[in-house]
Amino acid sequence: MSETRVAQAAFATPHQDLHSEQGALRGEHPGRSRNPVIKVADLAWLEFEKPDLDRAEVFARDFGFGVAARTESELWLRGTFAGPPCMAIRRGRTCRFIGPAFRAAERADLDRLARATGAAVREADVPGGGKVVDLLDPSGFPVRVVHCAGQLPELPGQRPLLLNTGTDHRRVNAAQRPPREPSRIQRLGHVVVETRVFARALDWYLDTLGMIVSDFLFLDGQRGRGPTMAFIRCDLGSVPADHHTLAMHLGPGNGYVHSAYQVTDLDAIAAGGEYLAERGYRRSWGIGRHIQGSQLFDYWRDPDHFMLEHFADGDLFSCDVEPGWAPMSASGLAQWGPPATRDFLGASPSPARVREVLHALRGDNGLDVERLLGLMKAMNS
Repeated sequence: MSETRVAQAAFATPHQDLHSEQGALRGEHPGRSRNPVIKVADLAWLEFEKPDLDRAEVFARDFGFGVAARTESELWLRGTFAGPPCMAIRRGRTCRFIGPAFRAAERADLDRLARATGAAVREADVPGGGKVVDLLDPSGFPVRVVHCAGQLPELPGQRPLLLNTGTDHRRVNAAQRPPREPSRIQRLGHVVVETRVFARALDWYLDTLGMIVSDFLFLDGQRGRGPTMAFIRCDLGSVPADHHTLAMHLGPGNGYVHSAYQVTDLDAIAAGGEYLAERGYRRSWGIGRHIQGSQLFDYWRDPDHFMLEHFADGDLFSCDVEPGWAPMSASGLAQWGPPATRDFLGASPSPARVREVLHALRGDNGLDVERLLGLMKAMNS
């Protein structure tokens, strides 16, 4: 056994190979805070700004959202599950991601958060009302923590298909004909962001919002410098939570990468994808199954070039599962499916991207030439 393998065996955390080939080495990031201010319960919704709400609504319905509320200046989208809306789109002059809103477990958490951060508790501008605390994370994203007064009622959803597997015959004298229709969104699952200040942003979400890491990714030959991507979940104690509610990775920009929305099953993903393709929308990558999180996935671009994901069958972890560690690579993104596209990886050069890289290399952040070359190698490996 190599010295590296011996060290890993001696100092591995008790994640017991549940979801990753490696655990943490001694002295590496623990993936959680010892004394967080609060522990958020979930993502509530994501906020965007777009100039054309009519076009945004057409895509939203084709992608599988329902409309919770619509005014001249705002569009609130929802899934079929009871709870808060999935997305708020506000009319603005440009297309941009504003930031995420997380759901507080209790109303008192907002008071605790406000005292710790110096922020104020105010009325939330959400259908049904509620309270909110507005924060700013180290990347510059506005982050809202909300406690909603009410919740949207459950809507009819797509039923999962009965599958015959091996000798387990659940469907007899009946054919399978899933309709080619929009994949009915059930709920918001996660958001992925890129940040130039990865280490500071990671610690902020763990210390302030009480989130915990499911998996770390590191660059080849640079593990000693720490991780460059983290899949982060909510800490619900013994109650299983999504493998990641937030994922972030080091990069030259601070920005939105994609957001993911749960649907019923693989047939809902595939039939909904055919529906989108027939209407001229562009698939970014899919269909496949991820490694970190295990989700079945399919990625699409909306008319404003934002990436959105349909997913099903994701991992659920309770708080006692320790972080896994794995090398970062394009080939390590999926168990099966087509190779990750340049569009999905953000690997297509553009003048704006070049400016981001030059700005990042001159700034006080986590990106330097070694890190940049390591990221480029990972995206081509």
